Amino acid sequence: MSENKMSIGETLRDARIAKGYTLDDLQQTTKIQKRYLIAIEDGNFADLPGDFYVRAFIKQYADTVGLDGNELLESYSDALPSTKTQEYVDRVNEENPSTRSAQRQDDDRTAKIRRQVPIVLAVVVVVVVMLGIWYASTKNSQQSSKDQNIDSSSVSVSGSSKKASSKASSSTSSKKKQSSSSSVKKSSFSKVSTSGSTTVYDMKNAPATKTVKLKSAASAWVSVTSGGSTVWQGTLTAGKTQAVKVSSSATSATFNLGNAPETKITIGSQTLPIPTTSTATTSAASTSSTTTNGTSSAASSSSTTATTSQVQNITVQFK
Repeated sequence: MSENKMSIGETLRDARIAKGYTLDDLQQTTKIQKRYLIAIEDGNFADLPGDFYVRAFIKQYADTVGLDGNELLESYSDALPSTKTQEYVDRVNEENPSTRSAQRQDDDRTAKIRRQVPIVLAVVVVVVVMLGIWYASTKNSQQSSKDQNIDSSSVSVSGSSKKASSKASSSTSSKKKQSSSSSVKKSSFSKVSTSGSTTVYDMKNAPATKTVKLKSAASAWVSVTSGGSTVWQGTLTAGKTQAVKVSSSATSATFNLGNAPETKITIGSQTLPIPTTSTATTSAASTSSTTTNGTSSAASSSSTTATTSQVQNITVQFK
C-alpha cells in the first residue's frame, strides 16, 4: 500500500476522467447509484450497503473505466474492509450449503415430510373413492346385462358406427393439436457478445407479457433497467422470488447482478443463462524420464475450470 501515491478512490476518479466519463455516465453504465460512486471516490466505504458490496462495486467501477478490477483490489487490499468481517463470513456461509448447521438440515427434512403427508392422504382418499365407484359401476353393469336381452346384430352395427365416429373425432382432435403446437414458437436465448463482465443476449420469440422473476440462493443485490429507467432495484432475500414487470413495448432489459453465481433470472418460462469464464491451471505430472546422457525431463498437464464472475451486467434484447 505504501508504494501507491494515491488512494484507490483517487485512482478510480483519475481513470474515469481520463475516459471522459461523468458520474452520471458511470451510473448509467454500471447501474450503481451515484451516491455510492461518490462514496467510493471519497473513500467513504461506510456509506455503501455493506462490506460485502465494497469490493464488488469497486471491481465493477474499475472494469468499466478500463482498469483491472482484480489487480486493483489486490493492490489496495489493506485499505478495503476486511474479507473476514462477520458480515462477509455470514454471507459466504450462506452461499455454501456445507457450512449450514445440522439443525437447519433436520428442520428442512421435517418440513418436507410435513408438507408431503397431506398429499399422501389426499391420494389415498382419491384411490379409495375411485375403487368404490368402479365396484358400484361393475355391479350395476352385471345386473343390467342379466335383465336385458339385446340383439347381437344391432349391437354389432351400433358398436362399429361408434368406433368409426370415435376414430374420426380422434383424428380431427390430433390434427387440431398438431396445428396449435406448430403455431406456438418457443422462446430461446442466444449470446451476441461478451466483454469482461458485460454480456448481451438476443431473446428470440420473446413473450408479449414480459414478466421477470428474480431468485437467489443467497442475499444478492440486483437492479433491472429498461428504456433508460430503473424498473426495480434492491437486495434479494435468499430463497424468495421477486416478480418484476417489464413494459410489453420494451425492446431490451438490463440486469446488473451483485452476486451472479447465486442469482437466477427467468423471463416468461425461460431461464436466462449466467455466463461463465474459463480459467486455465497447470500442474506438474508425477512421471519423469531419463535419457542416455543422464538428464531427466518432467511432463506437465493443464486443466481448465469454468467459474462465474461475482458482478455481471447482462442485457437482453427482445426479438
